[in-house]
Amino acid sequence: MLIDFHMHTVFSDGELVPAELIRRSIYAGLDAIAITDHADFSNIEHNLSGLKKICEKINSLYGNKKSGNKFQVLPGVEITHVPPALIKDAAILARKSGAKIIIVHGETLSEPVEEGTNAAALKADIDILSHPGLITETEVLAAKKNGIYLELSYRKGHCLANGHVAAAAKKTGAGLIISSDTHSPSDIMGEKEYDAVGLGAGLTAEELKKVKENAFNLLKKNA
Repeated sequence: MLIDFHMHTVFSDGELVPAELIRRSIYAGLDAIAITDHADFSNIEHNLSGLKKICEKINSLYGNKKSGNKFQVLPGVEITHVPPALIKDAAILARKSGAKIIIVHGETLSEPVEEGTNAAALKADIDILSHPGLITETEVLAAKKNGIYLELSYRKGHCLANGHVAAAAKKTGAGLIISSDTHSPSDIMGEKEYDAVGLGAGLTAEELKKVKENAFNLLKKNA
């Protein structure tokens, strides 16, 4: 299965409404996605309220064997630039509001994310730490301990530390996830692009297979 848990729509800074993002994802060959718009305390409840509605309708349609299609979409959030001391509370609110996938916007090299964000995120009830930049070994071990996946990103700028993240995860046994961080139609990954992210970060074919299994396991756990 090809799964992407990190995608944005017009409800944050993406270009597509959820229905078009879903249609284009199906066309690209994805089997499941999560819609994870940028969120903080101002929009977590509002975004998830609307998002849950389309997720329910799409999953009802494509979960019907008569449709001839199999596709799942999960409602989620990417907690973004929230001060580290407030990340735990934001994750609690997101989960209570119906988020199936919770991502925290990590300390990427391409944005001025507050120091301490990675460490705080790894103590919260989240699923994925996105583009965590030059994450420390202590933080990677915390991700492993708490069952939080570290993202290898397809997105320009955020992908700069993919090699570092992959190497740290391989050294410690922490779990990895590959995501597109889609904002526009051209960002949507097919299998070719997905595999290139993993192999480009230094994963072997067998390690890449494990990353895909991680995504499948997360889908089963949270769907």
